[in-house]
Amino acid sequence: MKRCQWTFAVVPVLLFASAHAASPDVARMEVTRAVHQDTLPALRDVRPDPAGYRQMHEREERMIPLPYVPPNQSDGALQDYRGPGGLLAPTFLSGVDGVGKGFSGPQGTFTVQYAPPDTVGAAGATQYVQVVNVGLAVFDKATKNVVYGPVPTNTLWSGFGGQCQSDNDGDAVVVYDKAANRWIISQFAVGTTPYLQCVAVSQTSDATGGWYRYSFSYGSVFPDYPKMGVWPDAYYETFNMFTGNSFSGSKLCAYNRSAMLTGAAATQQCFQLSSAYGGVLPSDLDGSTAPPAGSPNFMLTFGTNSLKLWKFHVDWANTANTTLTGPTTISVASFTPACGGGTCVPQKGVSQKLDSLADRLMFRLAYRNFGSYQALVVNHSVKVGTARNNPYTGVRWYEIRDPAGAPTVFQQSTFAPDTNYRWMGSIAQDKQGNMALGYSVSSSSVFPSIRYTGRLVTDAANTMQAEATMQAGTGSQNGRLERWGDYSGMSIDPTDDCTFWYTTEYLKATGSFNWSTRVGSFKFPSCQ
Repeated sequence: MKRCQWTFAVVPVLLFASAHAASPDVARMEVTRAVHQDTLPALRDVRPDPAGYRQMHEREERMIPLPYVPPNQSDGALQDYRGPGGLLAPTFLSGVDGVGKGFSGPQGTFTVQYAPPDTVGAAGATQYVQVVNVGLAVFDKATKNVVYGPVPTNTLWSGFGGQCQSDNDGDAVVVYDKAANRWIISQFAVGTTPYLQCVAVSQTSDATGGWYRYSFSYGSVFPDYPKMGVWPDAYYETFNMFTGNSFSGSKLCAYNRSAMLTGAAATQQCFQLSSAYGGVLPSDLDGSTAPPAGSPNFMLTFGTNSLKLWKFHVDWANTANTTLTGPTTISVASFTPACGGGTCVPQKGVSQKLDSLADRLMFRLAYRNFGSYQALVVNHSVKVGTARNNPYTGVRWYEIRDPAGAPTVFQQSTFAPDTNYRWMGSIAQDKQGNMALGYSVSSSSVFPSIRYTGRLVTDAANTMQAEATMQAGTGSQNGRLERWGDYSGMSIDPTDDCTFWYTTEYLKATGSFNWSTRVGSFKFPSCQ
């Protein structure tokens, strides 16, 4: 397909501000205007282009440098047994297949063209939106029936012009702004320079209605693995930046939320970290209680047996007051990234191993203000055992409290109840402080499957309850295809603040480029 050239009335402007940065590993803050913006009257009225599923540019996820790992260290927080009382928590409600091979809806049938699916989703007021590489669908939350889709993700930028419209490059994320009842979907457009991040904000809680659309430029530095979080003062997005094949460090950006909620002209403010830091996640607000007034957004990555936390405070009226402070080092129990950050997860019936993506924290960094305390929860994939003892993998999770003051790990553990490999998790808390953790599980005797566990706020600290199966896989990924997932999505329902929604991938039959996805919901009966 011929690529069109577009000229816009709005051109990017790069400004530098003398904002404060406490670390020498942080460059000056940059302020840039959106390259282009417009309004889409109604997504439901757009005629999708089926060719959009084939417009993604082939690429490999770039690994980021791992911190030093002491040799032969054992996991310092292993929970290698089933939880208290053998209870399955939380209680499963229902599930439905999401976008994947053969998935059909009002706009046609989805054809898998790429792997992995980069599965993510979020629950809103009445709908659930799921996005995978190059495709999206909208579900009725009550019935789980698809009401719109599947369509190529760049359908959302139809008529926008430029790369956001012509490219469909994936690495998409969807989050829900619970205070404003709006959807935010972003994906990058990287077919040529300048590399763009395409960001759309819904005008209402109806994802099939109108949208405000923006694109932001990152010049000739590749903005890999974008991840977004909602905060009262901004939509925060983080990237792993690459100059050619050389890692340049994480870039931490804030988009002007108040402007984008009305479709007004918007800017971004960004800090570039040094190449010592990668895989940084922004915090994403859950619940109806906002952070304390003026609270910074909390951003996190991991180091050697530690977590690294930054505080990003943005000032849209006076950019000189924008600050990034940190990192604060938070000591955690010893861990070793699963598979050395690379590929080692076995599957049933095939020799092909799967990628752990254990060089980074897993989406989301979920934040909640409980009034008497603030908490962050997050997870990543770690090795369990040593070379002499079957080095399977588990999911390390953390609850961090007092992130605005003296952040500490309130509780943590590595969930590995047997020698199957668990990885690619996502975690969240409900309004009572109960947690749900979803993940993939696989081994030489288990097809890659979807499981989850959880804990009540009253359970013994540092423990999860027994796991449950959300969807058993019936095939393994083959054909020299090692990439799996890249991320999954655990979100909390904003209407009851109790129901968890989880989505990730699985296979119905052994093969390649034949993945399916699943959307499931569950809750603790005690959360009313």
